[in-house]
Amino acid sequence: MTAYGVLGAGRQGTASAYDLVVHGRAARLVIADRDGDAARRAAARLNHLLGEGKFEAAEVDAGDGGAVRRFLEPLDAFVCAVPYAFSSPVTRAAIDSKTGMVDMGGHTDTVLAQLAMDPDARRAGVAVVPDCGMGPGMNNTLGLYAMELLQGRGLTPRRVHLRDGGLPQDRSGPWSYRLFFNIEGLTNEYDGQALVIRDGRLAHVDTLTEIEQLEFEGLGTLEAFVTSGGTSTVPFALEGVLEAYDNKTLRYPGHLAAFKAFKDLGLFGREPRRVGETEVRPRDFYHALLGPMLDTGAPEDICVLRARAEGEADGRRAVVTVDMVDRFDAATGFSAMERLTGWHAAIMTALIAAGEVPPGVHSLEKAVPATRFMEEVRRRGFAWMERWEGV
Repeated sequence: MTAYGVLGAGRQGTASAYDLVVHGRAARLVIADRDGDAARRAAARLNHLLGEGKFEAAEVDAGDGGAVRRFLEPLDAFVCAVPYAFSSPVTRAAIDSKTGMVDMGGHTDTVLAQLAMDPDARRAGVAVVPDCGMGPGMNNTLGLYAMELLQGRGLTPRRVHLRDGGLPQDRSGPWSYRLFFNIEGLTNEYDGQALVIRDGRLAHVDTLTEIEQLEFEGLGTLEAFVTSGGTSTVPFALEGVLEAYDNKTLRYPGHLAAFKAFKDLGLFGREPRRVGETEVRPRDFYHALLGPMLDTGAPEDICVLRARAEGEADGRRAVVTVDMVDRFDAATGFSAMERLTGWHAAIMTALIAAGEVPPGVHSLEKAVPATRFMEEVRRRGFAWMERWEGV
């Protein structure tokens, strides 16, 4: 049995804690947050939900290195579910404490800094896997799984295209969207550039571009467009192996036009602007207005993921499409976003605790085979559909 921890008692962190007790052979789990009341509420909710006393609460500030190390020392492995700005120092604390770590990242440059700590993690005998969750995370797992399906039929993967998104089941709200994770993370996805593979080489593509229309059974038409961060480090690993690798975000039609207008207006900007006698960061002003409109508290969502992989061999060409759809779970109260994000991180954490991930800091695509990971996904009741063309 294993002692686990979760640093960050928000939505996805709480979902990770639940899964680690239900499926991770946890003897105990400590959920910590700088807001001690939030941690206690999360632990009480989970103990009530499962009828067990395995969940404990702790007050820990992720910005206090000493406090983080003291929290980690009794633990075998933990999920870091705090903003990515803390990921590098928390990784250092995990290595010093010899505690296996998974985080929900979402910022590729930060992941690269974590990967540079690999020699230290190897010497300490600690496994660390950044950038787990739904996207980045589950989307890339599905893409790697689709590649393994092609290879299982003797085909060489050539192109992989990922599409994923979290959507409200009720489309009546503003822009047919609700916020199911931190608003800063949403704006970061819509800003900057995406890392992709084009013509076998790394390339950067502007966000909120290259719109396309896709059909999904039961949902109809969705629009997909470029966002940043979703491919994580996979393009670095597969440059020269694949001709193409990319990720786009899925939304209901019309969403892109509105948010591109916000971006073009400069509302994503971080540099202060003078407005009368006051200086304000446009992004802060934007979030203050947008946040309450999108954060309605309604948990009924639907998450959609698609991985389409094309392969070739001896003049043969085949395509496999893997679709996964998950919905809000009324029995537990967890949204699909919480399940797919928190449980993906929890699966990797449990694999670390079981010794299936060797010591070192590993990118997702190198930690464990995707087919093995998908065995754990299936064990948690998730389903997906595989569709072949040209075989």
